Amino acid sequence: MRDADCVEFLQWALPQMDMRWPGFRKVRRQVCRRVAARVAELALADLQVYRAVLAGNAAEWDHLATLCRVTVSRFLRDRELWFALGREVLPAFTAQVPDGGRQLRCWSAGCASGEEPYSLTLVWYQLVQPVAAGWKISVTATDIDDEVLRRARRACYGAGSLRELPAEWRQSCFQRRDGEYCLRRRFLEPVELLGQDLRRHTPVGRFHMILCRNLVLTYFSPHLQQRILGRLRDALLSGGVLVLGSHEYPPENAGFASWRHVKGVYGKQ
Repeated sequence: MRDADCVEFLQWALPQMDMRWPGFRKVRRQVCRRVAARVAELALADLQVYRAVLAGNAAEWDHLATLCRVTVSRFLRDRELWFALGREVLPAFTAQVPDGGRQLRCWSAGCASGEEPYSLTLVWYQLVQPVAAGWKISVTATDIDDEVLRRARRACYGAGSLRELPAEWRQSCFQRRDGEYCLRRRFLEPVELLGQDLRRHTPVGRFHMILCRNLVLTYFSPHLQQRILGRLRDALLSGGVLVLGSHEYPPENAGFASWRHVKGVYGKQ
């Protein structure tokens, strides 16, 4: 399959699934390989024939949506942000007693294979807990993809996923097993992994912090962005914060404002 043909196909198909082409531009090869495999699996001549198959076939559109899930993740992705969370944002919560007592409730939306929620527990135990005696953290982590959730529950990773971690964290927080790095139990225990579609569902309760990075504002249409951001805002406690990707910014009318000028962190207005 030629790259130009796949680009043309994605520019046609993505808006019909409430997704936006610009977010897929740099990662399209991952998606194009999957689409090419699907065309071959169905024994179709080309993408034009696949378009005809999609016409009036809701089940195939659902399958195509699964092919468009992008899973690019690693521990402490955007490392500066994570250290800002550990040194400024989380300690600001523990300096007071917000609603809910002395337990911080966090939600990692679109957690993929677990690197994001587990990065949060690593930062908590390595940077925050030593200066926040008596505080605990709980993390609800959700994703639509059962396969990536299975990997998250296993919590064993290749060296590439750990490349941004400080060397001492790799040594003290992981165990080597069959050529992989498996996270130690204490960092798994605060995390609850749930299969949920962010477009339709929100976990029970409200949260001090929601991480929704490199997902909604990158891949979804503006209409869907507004709808989901509204639900994220409603799911935040008063004084809570939304954490986005380093190159993502909420729309002006979404009800969020920059939190103490920390890049990627936005407070609920």
